[in-house]
Amino acid sequence: MAGSAGDWCIVAPSLRIERLEARFQGHAYGMHRHDTFAIGITLGGVQSFHYRRSHRHSLPGTVIVLHPDEVHDGHAGDERGFHYRILYVAPSLIQSVLGGKALPYLDGGLSTDPGLTSAVQSLLRTLDAPLDPLEEDDGLADLAHALEANSDGRPSRQRQTLDYHAASRVRDYLDAHRCDSVTLQELEGIAGQERWTLSRDFRALFGTSPYRYLTLRRLDLARRQIAAGARLTDVAVSVGFADQSHMTRAFGGAFGVTPSRWRSLLKQD
Repeated sequence: MAGSAGDWCIVAPSLRIERLEARFQGHAYGMHRHDTFAIGITLGGVQSFHYRRSHRHSLPGTVIVLHPDEVHDGHAGDERGFHYRILYVAPSLIQSVLGGKALPYLDGGLSTDPGLTSAVQSLLRTLDAPLDPLEEDDGLADLAHALEANSDGRPSRQRQTLDYHAASRVRDYLDAHRCDSVTLQELEGIAGQERWTLSRDFRALFGTSPYRYLTLRRLDLARRQIAAGARLTDVAVSVGFADQSHMTRAFGGAFGVTPSRWRSLLKQD
């Protein structure tokens, strides 16, 4: 994907929460969806994006909350470009605080709520070093409770009972076998559930399907290898994709840029 020569991205050292800062002059990334919460704050310019059938515009100080598996893009709202910091938070981390409730949902994608703003800013205050483990735990708790307090809810999608432990066993298995071929029959045995119940519970608790979750774990590993300078053909095979073109399609669908574009955006010290 073409972009301005002045576009850049800095990925912070991280423990569990991915944090980054970026600036784009025009078009940033195409339509895509990932399996994490994308929660950021606009620092400068107008940050515009298509989300849930609307065109949204975030001004400096506004918090953006994109739910897992919701399609969106990103581009500058005017000629000044835009500058932002953002967190990518796995639903499992939110679940570690909420303990098996359906995920909170902010329908509009934008918020100026002071509590949510404070929670986001505390986790994004500096990107120079990893967060201290206790600092990250405290920040996650504040963020999860702020999301829950601002949740619009999705009553039509709620189910009476969610088997958090069964879904968690499946998630742990996928984490451990992200580069392997995994079958639905295997996951049924691990969960002790038939496939449709497992799929519904997994989506409600972790924001996406088991297959999409596995694909994103492969792509997480791919991004780390790409940032370290590995050849794209080698990366694709090592993380479990059939070939480079397979990885490139999945990468674009998850992050809105190609692997080579992602590598070109990364600022090197």
